[in-house]
Amino acid sequence: MNIRYLLQLVGLSALWGSSFVLLRIASPDLGPLVLATLRLGLAAATLTVLMLGLRHRWPHKHWKEVLGLGVLTAALPFLFFSYAALELPAGYIALLNSTAVLFGTLSSAWLKEDTLNWRKLAGCAAGFTGVAMVVQLGPVATTPAVLWAALAAVLGAGCYGVATPMMKRATTRMQPLAISASIHLAAGLFMLPGAAWALPQARFTAPALAAVGVLGIVTSGLAYWVHIRILQHVPPVAAMSPAFMIPLFGVGWGHLFLGEPLGSGVYLGGAFVLLATALVTGFNPLRRLWPAPPVA
Repeated sequence: MNIRYLLQLVGLSALWGSSFVLLRIASPDLGPLVLATLRLGLAAATLTVLMLGLRHRWPHKHWKEVLGLGVLTAALPFLFFSYAALELPAGYIALLNSTAVLFGTLSSAWLKEDTLNWRKLAGCAAGFTGVAMVVQLGPVATTPAVLWAALAAVLGAGCYGVATPMMKRATTRMQPLAISASIHLAAGLFMLPGAAWALPQARFTAPALAAVGVLGIVTSGLAYWVHIRILQHVPPVAAMSPAFMIPLFGVGWGHLFLGEPLGSGVYLGGAFVLLATALVTGFNPLRRLWPAPPVA
């Protein structure tokens, strides 16, 4: 793989890992409903500008599919992660986000898009074991509020995973950029009534507005566009590499910028989650560094 694309993937992983720190900054002030809706609106506006500039068409004929994908891949995950950020450290949320790969594997098998084998089943078991370790052994006290927040983060990751095979099917009928812009727009409209109801409780502080601005415009808008451009030039295994790097950056940024403590649960649980992701995706960097010798 070209070193330029590798560096871009690392940069995207660092950027997406920082999104959990930004959620921790914005969610307590804005509240989950308002934060998620603002993030969706800014992402939709950013992607719409890109789409119009490139003269992509809106997928009007597929509006029902777009609405369903918008709720499942944007509205609910953004809401769940914003809620989780009220209680959980950024590193926790980043690690729990990796379970999306496990849910994607199970969903793909259910929809006959993929098959399960011992390696993938072992990966699913390792992943959920890692989640339990993060929550139970981490430096944060296991209170009911923390457990609800952890459940919200897993549900958010689950939405991403379940929608993965559905999104794969959608890309065969619609342009990726048009899908993304319409999905964020539909999700924002879906969330609007809830945001209007929660608006009086929101506090529009400067740090919260700056955080949601970066979340919407950069991590949910421009970063998506950069990512799909990279996908045109790298193999599928390389494209999966952010799934391994995002948790590392999420934990690191949370510790560095928010002073989040690190404990045995974070290390052990994080190792299990990364192992699970490797088992489920079949990622093996050694295979790429040292390919098997040709058969004589």
